[in-house]
Amino acid sequence: MSDEVIVSNINAIMLITLNRPEKRNALNASVVADLHEAVRDAAKDDAIRVVVLQGEGEAFCAGADLEYLLEISANSPEENAADSRTLYAMLSALRALPKPTIAKVHGPALAGGCGLAIACDIVVADDDAKFGFTEVRIGFVPAIVTPLLVERVGMGNARELLLRGNIIDADTAQQIGLVNYVVGPEELDVAAEKLAFEIAERTSPQAVRLTKQLLADTAGMGTVEAMEYAAVYNALARTSADFRKGLTAFLNKERPIW
Repeated sequence: MSDEVIVSNINAIMLITLNRPEKRNALNASVVADLHEAVRDAAKDDAIRVVVLQGEGEAFCAGADLEYLLEISANSPEENAADSRTLYAMLSALRALPKPTIAKVHGPALAGGCGLAIACDIVVADDDAKFGFTEVRIGFVPAIVTPLLVERVGMGNARELLLRGNIIDADTAQQIGLVNYVVGPEELDVAAEKLAFEIAERTSPQAVRLTKQLLADTAGMGTVEAMEYAAVYNALARTSADFRKGLTAFLNKERPIW
């Protein structure tokens, strides 16, 4: 892993930091590869309960490195397809990570950078943050991130953001469901840390893993089909060790130690 992505563990929290501040943490091939490696490491490490993603410097992530895109635009269609699949694989792995993920956003989160944020389960932003999918303004298509945005904010809001290519502030992003929490810049670190440790300390790792899998499995189903499918998870959870531990602690008026 290069020094463009820094990984540090604080107790049960993995902190992944994009570290290209001079490029506003723009995504290139090495950053995408490092992010994917960090996500895979988080998935394999049972000691990690929550992943927090952040950016160094003045931006969360300004999207793809445009100089890199210009360079590879001369490559063959097959080479560009392979490069595109690496970005898809990283975002897919982040979204499917069986542990809660938090995007801690300050400054611009644009294009692929905004996609990176919404691939996380929860987005916490300071009120100076900016969000947008500006690809159409430079003749590009926000292809891979589009399904993530539609899932997050609905088709109507997604259409406007994608087709206008405009940039919105954190309050507007929260109103349409793109952001979960907006805080002052001086509160961002504490807010994200508090949320991460709350999840790590107060939730069952097994229950969280199954819940994330349930959400993924039922995403494209109709309501009745999804409820029928979810009944299997309900039965499975009833027989789990974590449920017995949590239920016993609750009945004894104790707090379970996860």
